[in-house]
Amino acid sequence: MKILYGVQGTGNGHISRARVMAKALGQQDIDVDFVFSGRAPEQYFDMQCFGDYQTRNGMTFISENGRVNVAKTAKQNFMANIFSEIKQLDLTGYDLVLNDFEPVSAWAARQQSVPSIAISHQAALQYPVPKQGTSWFNELLLNRFAPVDIALGCHWHHFGFPILPPFVEVSASCGDHSHQILVYLPFEDPDRIAEFLAPFDQYQFFVYHSIKPIKGIAGHIQWHGFSRDGFKQHMSQCGGVIGNAGFELASEAMTLGKKLLVKPLLGQFEQLANVAALQLLAAAESMEQLDSAILTRWLKTPSPKPIAYPQVGDALVDWLKKGDWHQSERLCQELWSQVELPENWHKRQ
Repeated sequence: MKILYGVQGTGNGHISRARVMAKALGQQDIDVDFVFSGRAPEQYFDMQCFGDYQTRNGMTFISENGRVNVAKTAKQNFMANIFSEIKQLDLTGYDLVLNDFEPVSAWAARQQSVPSIAISHQAALQYPVPKQGTSWFNELLLNRFAPVDIALGCHWHHFGFPILPPFVEVSASCGDHSHQILVYLPFEDPDRIAEFLAPFDQYQFFVYHSIKPIKGIAGHIQWHGFSRDGFKQHMSQCGGVIGNAGFELASEAMTLGKKLLVKPLLGQFEQLANVAALQLLAAAESMEQLDSAILTRWLKTPSPKPIAYPQVGDALVDWLKKGDWHQSERLCQELWSQVELPENWHKRQ
């Protein structure tokens, strides 16, 4: 079996899920090529596990100060010339296209009649799971941005639908140092982040951001560029995580038993849906702005129990090899039967 795996490169959550799948596919000696789109080629990092991967412009969004800039997003995507990229992607010789919300490979598969399977969090949002801020445009985006033949979604809870558990691979927890907090707010202005954290000098903050603040950093704040190994180490030892409402970061925090405070990227439908689910499950605190009062309250809360999600990637690769791709319900049921969800989650279904 030869597979092309298309991965959305905007943010790091899709890439984190692809890392889990790359490892699982490699263990089964399946021939797979990766193509990423959504960011400039030089902005990808720690990509060794994907071998000789390809990049495309694809489609993405532009954010400013924690909010999607609709005008700049439309201009960027209009200039991306995605139609040429779709036409030029030759799928000759591929038996299957796996897709994590990546439009170039998805549309190329449709035009060239190559079977395609989505493995993404967005696919779970096609079911009536918790959401907010829904609109006809968002529903159109979910269905037409990266269309596939079969859609397998993943979520923190199945909510009664054939949805997979999260794809999670984390370092073993090094304990719960309650006064150490990991901060990942890549869409926020760095100076606003530094100002927001400065008054809380009884805590130590490990901030990961591509840009350093101009106005300086308080001594209890450590500022880091993007590094997967460093990030995983701080994740394993911290007492809590402050981040945007991306799916993979929250999944890793839940797996390690780290309390979670999220600030969604406003205007980004997926992140708003994630907040709705987190609130329903009482799995995280949220804030629409960098709110000191909410941070003060959240810092005093205890850590939750870890959730032992199964090795979804390994099970999914076994399922792919069997070839009965239109039967996914049993796979989902078997995986969820291995998960012990928090008791309060069951009460909030």
